[in-house]
Amino acid sequence: RTPQMGYNSWYDVECAAVMGEEFLKAEADALVSTGLAALGYRYVNMDDCWAIDRKGPGGQLRADPAHFPSGTLKPLADYVHGKGLLFGTYTDRGDTTCAGRPGALGNEDLDARTFAAWEVDYVKEDSCNAVTEHAQAFAQYGAMRDALNRTGRPMFFSICGWADWYA
Repeated sequence: RTPQMGYNSWYDVECAAVMGEEFLKAEADALVSTGLAALGYRYVNMDDCWAIDRKGPGGQLRADPAHFPSGTLKPLADYVHGKGLLFGTYTDRGDTTCAGRPGALGNEDLDARTFAAWEVDYVKEDSCNAVTEHAQAFAQYGAMRDALNRTGRPMFFSICGWADWYA
């Protein structure tokens, strides 16, 4: 069994204008056509810069329709799953993400239910614009972990941080 391996948009295009649904579909296609998927590179993980606001139904996150025409990540997740791959997305435990997009703080349950409805397989939670105190930070990570678990959908949960106490 291999660790979680695949593609992450941050290490390639960060928030460049090209980052969107069609670009990520092409990355999924490339994992399959190059044979990397057969070697265990199964994740297509989209990092920051996809969420535009919380104007979806009930205050749900809405994907930037300029780059994700449906305003959700579900069609992209369906495409990635259709290739036999797994789909991942990004959030932040603070008010906003590193790029200033909507964060998860106070919306963990709603975001987790949204990710489950979109059939997300992997969630990376970052630490930008969030408290840096150790106990509070881990309580916030725990809030998202618990919210993801309550959905009943298995999702790999990856935390990201850079304070000394992360190591």
